[in-house]
Amino acid sequence: MFATESKLNSAQQRAFASLMDGISLGEIATLRGDPGMGKSVITTVVVEKTGAALVAASNFMQQLSSGHPVAVEEAFLAAVAAALSSHKIVVVDDLHLVKGISDHYGYPRGDIFDVALAALAARAHAGRHKLVFTHVGTAPDPLRQRAFHTEIKEFTEEDYRSICGAYLCNEILERLDFSKIHRFAPKLNGHQLKNACLWTRRNSATDTDVFVDHLASQNLTSNVEIAEVAPVSLSDLKGVDDVIQALETKIALPFENAALALELRLKPKRGVLLAGPPGTGKTTIGRALAHRLKSKFFLIDGTVIAGSGDFYEEVEKVFKIAKENAPSVIFIDDADVIFEEKRERGFYRYLLTMLDGLESASAERVCVMMTAMDASSLPEAMLRSGRVELWLETRLPDESARESIIRDRLSGLPDPIGTADAEVVAAASSGLTGADLKAVIEDGKLLFAHDYSKGETLRPPEEYFLDAIQTVRFNRRNYGKRKSSPWEQIRFGFKIE
Repeated sequence: MFATESKLNSAQQRAFASLMDGISLGEIATLRGDPGMGKSVITTVVVEKTGAALVAASNFMQQLSSGHPVAVEEAFLAAVAAALSSHKIVVVDDLHLVKGISDHYGYPRGDIFDVALAALAARAHAGRHKLVFTHVGTAPDPLRQRAFHTEIKEFTEEDYRSICGAYLCNEILERLDFSKIHRFAPKLNGHQLKNACLWTRRNSATDTDVFVDHLASQNLTSNVEIAEVAPVSLSDLKGVDDVIQALETKIALPFENAALALELRLKPKRGVLLAGPPGTGKTTIGRALAHRLKSKFFLIDGTVIAGSGDFYEEVEKVFKIAKENAPSVIFIDDADVIFEEKRERGFYRYLLTMLDGLESASAERVCVMMTAMDASSLPEAMLRSGRVELWLETRLPDESARESIIRDRLSGLPDPIGTADAEVVAAASSGLTGADLKAVIEDGKLLFAHDYSKGETLRPPEEYFLDAIQTVRFNRRNYGKRKSSPWEQIRFGFKIE
């Protein structure tokens, strides 16, 4: 075995062996891997072992600098041809970088790059040369049809240990539980692990939890700014104990008890529907989960307009990052509003595909949670058994729950307003939601503050809240009578207050 092969971890060694088989069998071979997975390290070993020429981005830029700025294909052909003139094997590193230029919508020469690749393939075949290409994503068509393909697979926990062993002393290395680190973030690349190790070296007291927290802050990024979301927990919800119990058992537990999840092979539910009237706590559940899961929580809401140019790109990006950060939750707020536009079928089909794809081993720890005011607005196929595995109903709070909500909101208020009879207010607020009760308390405080600031005779404190209840009911009646407006098509997104 060549000395440089010792640089490779087990995933890279397997890819190297497969690539060498491809080189020995045919004229063209490809090596696919995401950034940071070690493509360039593997090509270095290939070059040393075979005596191949290496064509890197620097060679391409050299050729391009002496030609026309849009002659990308000519510069690429010239760089590879120069290497082929003196070597039987040529390795072209990071093909996707060059292909990305010709694929850009502003590049005027369209698919000419595929012609260049086909010409190179024909030259290799005629001259008994061998070409090796490394790339990210799907190989271009001329290579996909002709080449032997190799892919660098995801790193195992032993690969994590091997990579970190190059940067950490044995004392720190032995303190880290790589099984736990890999369960928490199973799709890190070499760059991310290296940076985490360099950060870790500054603190000799680093343990697994500190290492994981650093990974979460740097590499596992929710698309929600947690600091901008008002602190809330599931326990703040009243009168829906069955919903909270189901969320704790079937969502939170597989995330938070990694050891038990591994031992019993626990997975969060794949599809969850939270259905209920407005103001009954659906979005509050989203906020609570965002705080609780932090980097494992991803949001799709009205800030991404269904059917707009960037919509599908943004949604696809959310699913991709959520899979990389699994276990994770994708929270689709007001899903029925997205689907109420009957012509919006693209997202419907895309989401069905994504939900079905979550059965795969690589994505089985992703949970898609949707909220809906009216479940009947959702496509029937979305609700069939197997796609939505858990259906939870958020309900209007009963009198006991309303009293509990009111007591919580009165607590901490000064006398006399804080001494209002919560039981009386709760009895008078039948049919109001938790959001309505929040408005009642806020409006009641304003009414009290007005009398207090004007030196008026103060009424019994609960009367201010009883007046506020009447205002909230009046506003709800007007809201129910409103006519539709073109402004209703505009969505303003995830409420964070």
